[in-house]
Amino acid sequence: MSIIRDISIAASGRKKIEWVASSMPVLNEIKARFEAEQPFRGRKISMSIHLEAKTAYLAKTLAAGGAEVYVTGCNPLSTQDDVAAALVDEGFEVFAWHGATEDEYISHLVETLKCVPDIIIDDGGDLIGLLHGEYERFGKNLIAGCEETTTGISRLYARKKAGKLKYAMFAVNNANCKHLFDNRHGTGQSVWDAIMNSTNLLIAGKCAVVAGYGFCGKGIAMRGRGLGARVIICETNPFRALEAYADGYTVMPMDKAAEIGDIFITATGCRDIIVKRHFARMKDGVLLCNAGHFDVEINKKDLSEAACEEFERKPNIRGYRMKDGRMLNLIGEGRLVNLAAGNGHPAEIMDLSFAIQALTAQYISRREGGFTPDVYPVPPEIDEQVARVKLKAEGIEYDELTAAQRDYLSGW
Repeated sequence: MSIIRDISIAASGRKKIEWVASSMPVLNEIKARFEAEQPFRGRKISMSIHLEAKTAYLAKTLAAGGAEVYVTGCNPLSTQDDVAAALVDEGFEVFAWHGATEDEYISHLVETLKCVPDIIIDDGGDLIGLLHGEYERFGKNLIAGCEETTTGISRLYARKKAGKLKYAMFAVNNANCKHLFDNRHGTGQSVWDAIMNSTNLLIAGKCAVVAGYGFCGKGIAMRGRGLGARVIICETNPFRALEAYADGYTVMPMDKAAEIGDIFITATGCRDIIVKRHFARMKDGVLLCNAGHFDVEINKKDLSEAACEEFERKPNIRGYRMKDGRMLNLIGEGRLVNLAAGNGHPAEIMDLSFAIQALTAQYISRREGGFTPDVYPVPPEIDEQVARVKLKAEGIEYDELTAAQRDYLSGW
């Protein structure tokens, strides 16, 4: 039985799902094909992805292909209760609500696995983590799974390196149609949407400090500069630091940037990026937010200990008054800001990411004999198929190689 807040708000969630579906042509085409081919007939799929409208439409796409789909979120603040209610109203099993405690969040994940799934779709590695621990019994039928994000894939590779990966997982984040667009353009837009909607403050003229210059950091920096901010990049990787410099950004350590920035955005996937010594140097009124998957990049314990008072200043913004009177402002509890304080990536972006998820799940479902435990790339033909369908949907024409050109490129 589903575990949600309030089924009575389903109509609002249904409108959100219908809205995003109208801008997801690739998933619409896949859904129509799934309805005809039924690739998941007899399969159970457990999903742990940010539970908002685009995710709900992915769930509906998988169900159209014959799957029994069990859904939860992957962040306590990213679940939208009306969307969860809409899915339940349409017959899905959903275990999630906005603002779940840590214990509630874990219990929702466990409930999603109790179906003993054939396929999992994970975002951040929480489902696969449970299947490697005390809930391993729920993984006995698992053929393979898909991992959505950079942090989750890093965890998978760490398990593999230690010889402790027990299941096959596909690195969806590494597909071109995922990280080139979702991580850069999706994160770039949605992070700033969340900041602007939460604060109602001007970005132009401010100094934005972006920690991490991977694809997410690149997108955040690019959109910040486009909004008129002066952008500083903090990096530990010398190649990415050099890349940021060549792209025209100022590069410096966080210890120096802490004194200059007006807005701080972490996007590293690592812990303790902004800590007590940085808070001590920051200007009055700074905005702090995180675009990484987990709320460990801004050390909230250090922030609380440095403050003499903390309180909610407005929805999604918590103020921390320092002993010298300065006010530091944390957006979205230091969780993934574009979802904790916003609506996540644009529908057109998630159309690509979730198309990769859906087709990779189909590839898993059709595999005879299963897979040995490992981290697998998304088959390149899936990646290319999604790109071609998206281009067609947008009415974009492009050149094709001739036979002579293909021979030239493949020869010596």
